[in-house]
Amino acid sequence: MTHVSHSRPSGDASRIALIACAVAVAGMLLAPLATLGRGFSADAVLLHLSGSVMNLSASQEAPLPPTGTIVALAWATLVMMVATLVGALRRQNWFWITGLIGSVLAIAAVVTLGNSIDEQTARVMADSALRPGAKRQLRNYYASGGMNLGLFLPVLAGLIAAGAGLSARDWWWQTFNRMRGLLVPTAAIGLAILVGALVVLIVQPAVNQSGAPLGLWSGWLAKADMVYFVYSTLFAPLTALNPLLDSLKLATPLIFTGLSVAFAFRTGLFNIGAPGQLTMGAIGAMLVGVYAPASLGWALLPLSVLAAALGGALWGAIPGVLKARFGSSEVINTIMLNYVASAVFIFMIGNDKFPFLGREYSLPFKAEGFEPRSQELQEAAQLRPLLSVLNVGQNGAVAISIGLLVATAAFFGARLALRRQKNRSLIAAAAALILGALTWQIGIPVSVTGSQLNGAFLIALVCAALFGLLMWRTATGYALRAVGLSPKAAEYGGISVARGTILAMTIAGMFAGLAGTHYVNGGALDEYRLKGNMPVNVGFDGIAVALMGQSTPAGVVAASVLFGTIDTGGIDVDQKLDTINRDIVTVLKALIVLFIAAGGFLSRRVTDPPPPALLASAKAAPGAPSLDGTSAAHLERSTPLPNVGQNPEHNRDGDK
Repeated sequence: MTHVSHSRPSGDASRIALIACAVAVAGMLLAPLATLGRGFSADAVLLHLSGSVMNLSASQEAPLPPTGTIVALAWATLVMMVATLVGALRRQNWFWITGLIGSVLAIAAVVTLGNSIDEQTARVMADSALRPGAKRQLRNYYASGGMNLGLFLPVLAGLIAAGAGLSARDWWWQTFNRMRGLLVPTAAIGLAILVGALVVLIVQPAVNQSGAPLGLWSGWLAKADMVYFVYSTLFAPLTALNPLLDSLKLATPLIFTGLSVAFAFRTGLFNIGAPGQLTMGAIGAMLVGVYAPASLGWALLPLSVLAAALGGALWGAIPGVLKARFGSSEVINTIMLNYVASAVFIFMIGNDKFPFLGREYSLPFKAEGFEPRSQELQEAAQLRPLLSVLNVGQNGAVAISIGLLVATAAFFGARLALRRQKNRSLIAAAAALILGALTWQIGIPVSVTGSQLNGAFLIALVCAALFGLLMWRTATGYALRAVGLSPKAAEYGGISVARGTILAMTIAGMFAGLAGTHYVNGGALDEYRLKGNMPVNVGFDGIAVALMGQSTPAGVVAASVLFGTIDTGGIDVDQKLDTINRDIVTVLKALIVLFIAAGGFLSRRVTDPPPPALLASAKAAPGAPSLDGTSAAHLERSTPLPNVGQNPEHNRDGDK
């Protein structure tokens, strides 16, 4: 389809850049520019754009790094942000350049700030007059410094404005259109963060360890710093290896349950039975891992994983059969089966004996002791921590093999390079296998402590790949999606709706059942056992993950990592602040789901515009109502529009 190049950015893109830059300018003027140091209780030394320094920390005598260059770069950034704002307001084709320059200047200020803090830390560590304990305290004090809202917002706004300004380029516009499905989750996350920031401002008092009273202005800066501190702490696990591994550990069961719910969503079903399916999968993995013959050797692990998949698949197939045969609601059936699975779970490991018809029988599943848990899995059935599997270091050193990363890069690189080849996936897989094997013994030295991230994470990624392959690359997936979009039309086309319903619920249950391997085979609960404290509620969290991930495998993985990250960061927030605790994570998750359900409050003209042919015909027809302006909003609500995924190419003429 031919696209017309435009010399001016689209109206929607200009408005996005305008809002982003306005927020950045307000943030630079009204929020702290940087944090020069921070104590354990979140008490900070704050630098403002005016060059003034406000010390709210308990370390009033600590020397501070120089700030002249940082402030100068910040003022230059402000000038660029104002210029970008004016350019976006007038829809000039150059505002992407000023936005990019502003972002680069803000990044330069952040780098300069980091170097100044590092130099100050080095001077403190070299001071022979300080005792070791004081040196360590000051080192941590400076290491907690860095940019604040005043620098973070222009970095983000400049990048947004640069991308929005390039919408005048046809190729860039088409790229944006292909990513249009990200608009709703992105808007939902942004709105959730905004509402969460208001909650922090209202609930969390300013932290002031200096003893000096706070005025109106200084109090506001301290409160604004609390907002940045909470969010920077929530997302801090992404910046260090140990917390990142903890985040991936928490994300692993969410990937499984998110895939389970998303698969059902894609086929027009609502699977609320992931907790029960996870439970039955964990029971299946335990039964094989504990009681299967040890003579099976290496086959014990894959058989245990297969048992987990079968346990979940069985628990998903039951409501699928009931819906296909009797038309009963899968929502009610899956909820009820959650209770049944919970009862089976408690029955097996809650007690070692049970009375029945006046007699007492023994159960072999519960281990000795008062704690409800099973016997330990045989060693051959255990998923070892990934650190030990990927470690190729010698003499006790930890070095993570690059083989897995090389294989992944080789696979996607080969697929991209061979996009015209018929068997590109097989060729790419072979290249990935060979290059991964050749580079396996090459390791990157890392400094990490013990991590419980296990092989279940890799199984989850394989499941995500299988989801995408089955749903969009096979005839079976086409049939399942057809059933989900319109059961009657699918049946008219010769597709068995009953068979599709049973298959969809079975596969969805399989994904959820495999989550049990994370806890049982992977020892995520500190032991390689089925334990009574297994958090089956992650099955319900899978609903939020699937919604946020737009029911796509890549989206589910990304949403799971996001939730795992803020869950990990919430622990640090809980430790350092008195009023704000881990409940802020629950609030953010709930708000994200709420705003996604509301479509991010975005107009359908933005998220799902009419196809170019419809726009062209509407403009050509004399006296026809406009489809490209806000005056046609009533038509947008009443007219069914094509699915974005099926119509990735959209015209931007309506933005003019």
